[in-house]
Formats: sequence, C-alpha cells, structure tokens
Amino acid sequence: MKREDIRNVAIIAHVDHGKTTLVDELLKQSGVFRANQEVAERVMDSGDIERERGITILSKNTAVTYKGTKINIIDTPGHADFGGEVERVLKMVNGVILVVDAFEGPMPQTKFVLKKALDLNLDVIVCVNKIDRPEARPEDVVDEVLELLMDLDATDEQLECPFLFASAKAGYAVRELTDEPKNMEPLFETILEHIPAPDGDPDAGTQVLISTIDYNEYVGRIGVGKVDNGTIRVNQDAVVVNHYNPEKCHKVKISKLYEFDGLNKVDVAEATIGSIVAISGIADIHIGDTLCSPEHPTPIPFQKISEPTISMQFMVNDSPMAGQEGKYVTSRHLRDRLFRELNTDVSLRVEETDTTEAFKVSGRGELHLSVLIENMRREGYEFAVSKAEVLYKTDLKGKRLEPMELAYVEVDDEFAGTVIQKLSERKGELINMVSGNSGSTHLEFSIPARGLIGYRGEFLTDTKGTGVLNTIFDDYGPYKGDISYRKQGSLIAFEAGEAITYGLFNAQERGALFIGPGEKVYAGMVVGQNGKAEDIELNVCKTKKLTNTRSSSADEALKLTPPKILSLEQCLEFIDTDELLEITPKSLRIRKKILDPTLRKRAAMR
Repeated sequence: MKREDIRNVAIIAHVDHGKTTLVDELLKQSGVFRANQEVAERVMDSGDIERERGITILSKNTAVTYKGTKINIIDTPGHADFGGEVERVLKMVNGVILVVDAFEGPMPQTKFVLKKALDLNLDVIVCVNKIDRPEARPEDVVDEVLELLMDLDATDEQLECPFLFASAKAGYAVRELTDEPKNMEPLFETILEHIPAPDGDPDAGTQVLISTIDYNEYVGRIGVGKVDNGTIRVNQDAVVVNHYNPEKCHKVKISKLYEFDGLNKVDVAEATIGSIVAISGIADIHIGDTLCSPEHPTPIPFQKISEPTISMQFMVNDSPMAGQEGKYVTSRHLRDRLFRELNTDVSLRVEETDTTEAFKVSGRGELHLSVLIENMRREGYEFAVSKAEVLYKTDLKGKRLEPMELAYVEVDDEFAGTVIQKLSERKGELINMVSGNSGSTHLEFSIPARGLIGYRGEFLTDTKGTGVLNTIFDDYGPYKGDISYRKQGSLIAFEAGEAITYGLFNAQERGALFIGPGEKVYAGMVVGQNGKAEDIELNVCKTKKLTNTRSSSADEALKLTPPKILSLEQCLEFIDTDELLEITPKSLRIRKKILDPTLRKRAAMR
C-alpha cells in the first residue's frame, strides 16, 4: 500500500552548490516561518563550525507541508569526509534532489552521492542551481549531468529524470529557462509528481530502520528512521535487532515518539508507514538497528558504512605548560569525550592503545578529524595530537596496500606546471588533463592519501588562492614508496622562558617565526620554520648584554617581521612525524615529541 500524503526526499550535492540555501527557501515558502519572523541564513547549519565555515557536517531532518502533502526533507553534507552521513540517510527516502552548480557542473562529490542514490534505485530530480550567476552555463551542465548518469549506468527511467533551473538565493525555480521566475512552486510540484509515495504494509508487524542518531544531554540517544511496515506507538513493547549482528535481540519500550515539523520535533502518539520518526529513551540504540514488534523480529538489511582511511593519536598533554589553560586535561576526560563522539559520528573509530595516555582516532580525512579537534577545543579540552597517518591493509600475498584518492584540480594555466610537479613528487599519477577556454586547466590525479596530507595549504600558496582541489576516496592500491612531507626543518626553542625581541631578532634571520615577543616558550617547542632542511635550536629568550659604553646606533629599535600565525589546519599540515601539536582552548603550540635535546639526538641516531 502506498501512502499518498507523504514524500520523503534527500537533497544531495557537491560542497557549496547551494543545498542548505535551497532548503531555507523551501521552508520559507511553505509557511514554516511567520511573515515577520527573523530567520538566520542557512538555518539548517546549526553548529557553530558549520556556520563559520559555511559547510554542512551533520545531516538534518525537516518537514514542510505543500497542498496537504507532508514533504520530509533531509539536508546532507557535501564533503567526502562526511560521506558516511549521506550513505545512511538515503535509506530513509524514496527520491533525491541532486543540486548542481550552473557554472561548475558535476564535481567529484556529485558523482559520489549520485552513485549511492542510483545504487539504491532512488528517483532523481536534477536542480541546476545558481542560474543567475554571471558566468552560468545551464544548458552545458544539463548535458554534463546526463553524461554522468550514463557513466554511472543509470537505467532508462533514471535517465528520464526531470531537470529544473533555480536560484536558491533569489528564491525561485523554473521548468524551462524561458519561463518567468516566480517562486519555488515548480520544485514542490515536481517533488509531488516524480518522487514516489512511500509504501509498506500498515497491518504487518512494526519495522523501523534507524538511519541516524541524534544526541541530547537531557534524553540521551535519539534514533531517527523511517517506518517501513506496521505502526509504531508510544508505550509499545519492541525488540532491537541488527542484520549484521544476529545475536543482538533485546526488548525495549517506546517511551517518546516525535515527528518533524519545520525545524521542530513534535510529540506524536503513533506513526505509520512512510513517516520519519525520532525515538528517544532507548539507551544503546545504534545506526543500522531495526525496531520490530516482538512477534516478528525481522531486521532490515543496511548499507555498511565506508571504512576510515586516516588516523591520529590523541594524547594527554604532557608539555611544561600542561594544565594551565584547559578545563578537561586528564586521560579519563579525553577517553569519555572521544567515546561520546561515537554516539553521533558513525565514520569515526576510537581505539585504546598500549598506554592509557593515548588513543588512536581514525576518520575519513583531515577535515573530519580537524572538526572534532576544534569542537573539543571549544568545549575546554586540552590534549596533544600527532601527525595524521594513513591506515594500511595487507592483501592475501602479504603485500602492503594503501588508500588511493582521485584528486580533481582546477587551476589557471600558469600554475598547472607547479601543481603537476608537486603532486608527482608526492607519488601522484596524472590521469587526465584538459585545457579550458577561460585560461584554466583541469587535472585529474590518482594519488596515495598520504601524498595529500599537508598539501592543501601549499596548493593554495602555489596557485595564489585561485586553485580548486577536490578529492575522493578511490580504492586501496599497492604501496607507492616513501614520500618526504616537508623540505624545511623547524626552529626549536633552546630553553624555557619568555621570548625577547633581541632573541627573536637574531632568530628571524634563520626562517619564519611563529611567535612574537612576550610569548612563553619551553625547551623543545617549535617557534618557527627553518629556511633549510635541518632543525636548528635557538635561544629566543636571549637578552642583550649591557655594557657601560654607549654608541650612537646601539639604542635604535630592533625591527621584527610579524610572526606567521598558523590556523589549526595549517598546524596539522605543518607538523612532522617527530612532532606533536599541543591543543588548548587558547593556544596551539607545535613541539617535538622528545623535548630534551640530548635524548632527541640519540633517538634520531637510532
């Protein structure tokens, strides 16, 4: 039986193609907000980091009502690092709106999310967004999307998908480019026409597949999923089962049930097939679990989440300045916080190590882990992290395999040579090179994931901030050999104290400094980058020896070059394998793993 008064749809796209802005408009034009209500831009991006960076990190649920039909909408992330979010929410919907930029066209992540949707046989509506951009080329983009659908072996029905043209920012969509732009009505109508109504058996036993986990300090874990069969009611007895874990089977009681309405969760007494519901009060519910009625405990198969490819050590801060700025500093605090993150982030892995002071944290990419670090830092945690390393596998013959990425690069012609040289040094292989009409070159590389660690900052410098680099996980391939990450050494503080202008003035001749006068330093702390390959120890706390002789030039002020202040991402890119990044709510300090210079030299010789 189909349930005609509901449509479930996910909005998928590459980064920055306008998904969240489009959801904003659908909410506004469906009357979710009052006419005089003040609404923040990109209202679905509720996290601080999401708002600051302009990216979606967690998928969000919302619902609007149009002509008596409830449309459940899921806004998904565009970054490959958060692909785990996209993979699992697609199980809740019957169709997707693929948003494509009218200038950029399909990008790597467009291909990734579209492939996932086609594999699940979902109906697709293509929305070519930003048609009001001066350089927009909507007709060409339509052809590129059709080519992409053919490349991904779409069926004939999927190739017949409707195309709409929109400007989410201006708040309109049209079926043909010649139509007069008014509002989002054509998109709402297309959703009702082309997205199938959810079906199921309302008289069968309850079946709800949990696709997302929300977490709330007051009620704990909240499972979000679609009712596939039967009806779910408050105070009903149910069992939790899992397709991949046949032993899992325990009884629970449904204590609270919510549906989505606009941006709110609304208490409901019961929900039937096709409804997307949130269930609280079940302590150990996980993504992939199925809630069933006790009479028929049949789990629903679930897509396995892609494995992490990159890892870092998170450890207790043991520097001489430890415990001065953070609120949570012990290994117990660190352990509790990392394991709590697993409640909501399925792509993350946290493992204990042979010491209680350190934990191995694995994720989908540098951005994935840096967002976690930034969140912990804002919450008052103080800890240290090591350089990111890739996770290797071995094949049946015992050969070492490493994760390979496809890198898509858009650069001006003048910078193409530099980018090819740099990526080749990092064991990248050029697969494709296309020169565009507008003086830009499109490059495609197959490159080991570790070759991209620490490269993005260098890439922006080399292309003067104009280049675009997109990467996506490809597969595991044979180990490509050693890569040297950094050509320059570090400038290391020789003793503890406060940096003095006189000491810094002598040090700046050796390279770029990361600190200014008056900053506290300790022995083994990295205070700058050497112009040459080796590490140098310097005394930045050195004061000028006073004499009783006066000369005419001695009292002239010493001129210091302003220090290079590194962001969290730049620090993570800069640190080498023998260094750590000390993270506190107020400071980021790079240091050597071994602070004592004598022990450090002995370790290097070994």
